[in-house]
Order: sequence, then C-alpha cells, then structure tokens
Amino acid sequence: MSAVDALRETVARLRAPDGCPWDQEQDHGSLRICLVEECCELLDTIDRLDFDHMREELGDVLLQVIFHTQLAEEEGRFDFEAVAAEINEKLIRRHPHVFGETRLETSEEVLHQWNQIKAGEKGKSSGDPNSGLFKKLPPPLPGLLQAVEVARRIGKKSISADGVVNRAGIAALADGLTEEEAGKYLFELAAACREAGIDPETALRIHTRSVVDQLTERHERDRA
Repeated sequence: MSAVDALRETVARLRAPDGCPWDQEQDHGSLRICLVEECCELLDTIDRLDFDHMREELGDVLLQVIFHTQLAEEEGRFDFEAVAAEINEKLIRRHPHVFGETRLETSEEVLHQWNQIKAGEKGKSSGDPNSGLFKKLPPPLPGLLQAVEVARRIGKKSISADGVVNRAGIAALADGLTEEEAGKYLFELAAACREAGIDPETALRIHTRSVVDQLTERHERDRA
C-alpha cells in the first residue's frame, strides 16, 4: 500500500463511528481556519528554506486535502481519485507544448498560452464569479485584503451601494483615523471574536462575498 493510500485509510478510520470524537465532528466549514493556518506555516518554511520542517508542513497541507475529500466522499460528492484526475487532466490540457504538437521556447510564451487556455475554459462556464460588475476580482485573498480590494472597487467605480454598504458610517470611521487607532480597533475586534467563538477571517470573507453578490445582482437587475 502506498503512503498516500495509508493516509487516506487513517483519515477514514478517524471519521468512523468508533473513531476520534473531534474528527467526527468536523465539516468543510469547521476546517477552513485549519487550512489557512497550515498553508501559512508551509509558507514560513518555504521563506526560510527549512526543508525538514517543509516536509512536515507539506504533510499537514496534504492532510487537509484528504480530510476534505473524505468528507465529500462520505456525502457522495467526489473522492480523492476524482480530485487527482481533474488536476492531472487540467495540467495536460494547459500544457499542449509538452503533451501536444505545440512548441514554445520561453516562459513568457507559456504563460501567455496558459492564460489563453484558461480564459477559454472560463468562457464556457455560465457561472463565472469573475464576470460582470467585479470582473477580474483576484482569487480569494485573506479576508482583510479581499475586503479592502472590494471597497476600493466600489469607490473607484462609484457603484451605488445604498442598503448594502454603510458609506456614511465608513466615512465617519475614516475621519481622522490613524494607523495606531486602526490597529487597536482591529485587534480588539479580533479578540472579541475569539471571546464570542467567531472566526473573524471567515466572518469577514463571508460578508465581503455577500456585498459582492448583492451589488452584482443589483447591477444585473438594473441592466435588464
């Protein structure tokens, strides 16, 4: 048995009725912060080129992937093999210069081709989240950076956000706000979230997505 298959069996055993109470209680939502934390720890080892700990942190990230696929398999949605097959097919499809007849010589040519292929794939999807009012919004960033980017675009495009975004309240908070005060407020809000059992990263990300969805829906409705 391969080490990957052994790990999958271990996770399935932890999730079994006679397995670990903590693992049994988890779902996709409860594991979100774990995935963020493990990726950040991996990034730290990469920054320091700490290969011994990098191996460990790669394992922790792999565990998150397998845990989520185990949950999906239990729900009858997909399994680890489907995840691996899909990314393998994508790699082959986006590298015709390796697996096909196309020949490219430079990284710039490869990136240009990759983006063209990717754009063609996205164009076939009717529910592309990067279309419309917030076209080309960066892929999910940490919650705070994503919120800042969405707020910037709302201001830049003079989007009508009444009823969705409290512009007057934001302006009042911004009036005379210093970096020191902003840090203090953000820290205190994060600490309050911890006391209340709320993950602030997830809460902000969900709210930002709600703002984007509401304004996009309003924009599409007004255009109809």
